[in-house]
Amino acid sequence: MTSFDFTVELFCRVDDVLKDEKKHVLAELHPSEVVTLGMLQALRGEGNRAFYRWVVKELRPLFPRLPERTRLFRLFVQFQELCQQFLAQPTFFGVADCYGIELVHPWRERRTQREVARKGLSNHRKQPPLDRGSQTGPGHR
Repeated sequence: MTSFDFTVELFCRVDDVLKDEKKHVLAELHPSEVVTLGMLQALRGEGNRAFYRWVVKELRPLFPRLPERTRLFRLFVQFQELCQQFLAQPTFFGVADCYGIELVHPWRERRTQREVARKGLSNHRKQPPLDRGSQTGPGHR
């Protein structure tokens, strides 16, 4: 599936959901077009300038009244509440993260009684050895 076909399919789905949203009289793009472009930028995961160059190069026939770059990204901010209905509901697996985060600098650790967190083992420290006695299954006696 080409990016052109994907964008058409995405726009059709977004437009079906946002069919009741009215376009402002002076607006160049319909709200569903802005939301579609915002979702495309989120899916591509690249910077503003690179994304805008890609849209102009690849998708100009789909969006002939595309505003200038800075105006487009201000529209993304203006219509971000419409994007909320396209987000998936959070799940346990979507919240789980594998990167350590430093909540408290080690020098400030244990300074107060109401401490929120302590620094544990992070990404750059050795992990403790596994307890081999607790493994079960074939080959582990």
